[in-house]
Amino acid sequence: MRAGRLVSLLLILQGRGRVTAAELAETLQVCQRTVLRDLDELSGAGVPVYATRGPGGGFQLLVGYRTDLVPPGPSSAVDRGGISPRARVRISPEGRRRAAVLQLLQPLRVSRQVAPDAAGWIDATFRIRSAEGTIIDLLSLGPEVEVLAPLSLRDAVARRVRATACLYTPSAKG
Repeated sequence: MRAGRLVSLLLILQGRGRVTAAELAETLQVCQRTVLRDLDELSGAGVPVYATRGPGGGFQLLVGYRTDLVPPGPSSAVDRGGISPRARVRISPEGRRRAAVLQLLQPLRVSRQVAPDAAGWIDATFRIRSAEGTIIDLLSLGPEVEVLAPLSLRDAVARRVRATACLYTPSAKG
C-alpha cells in the first residue's frame, strides 16, 4: 500500500509540478502528516523533492528531474478514468444496508472521526476499482449515498444522473 502511494505521489509531482500538502492529501485520500512522511521518504531515497514556503508554495521536484515511471493508461488492469483510488461518501443507514446486501462499495470503511448526524448518515471510504463500475454502484444506491470526494467522481455521477433524468422528462407531444 505504501509503496503504491509513494509511486502515486512521485507521479503527481512529476505531472503537476508544485502541489500543496493539502492537495496531495486530498488526491491520495490520506492525512497531510502522511503526505509529509511520504515526501521525506522520497527525499531520503534520493528523489529531489523540495518545498517552497508561503503563498503559492508547495512541494515539487527539481526542475528537469524525470523518472521512467508513467501513469497507468486505459490499458491498465484497473481503469479508474483518472479518478483517485479511494472515494469518500456520506451514506445513510439504509444505504449501508443496501450496499452490504448488494455487495456494493466494498469494503466500505466507516470514518471513526466523524459522528453520525441526526438522521444516522456517516462518512465512509471505499476503494474505486473502475470509474464506470463505481458510478453504476453509486447510482444503484440512489439518494442513500452522496459522493464527497474525489470531485471528479462526484461530477461524473451528477452527469449520469442528469442524462438519465432527461430520458424521463415529459415530452411536448404528450
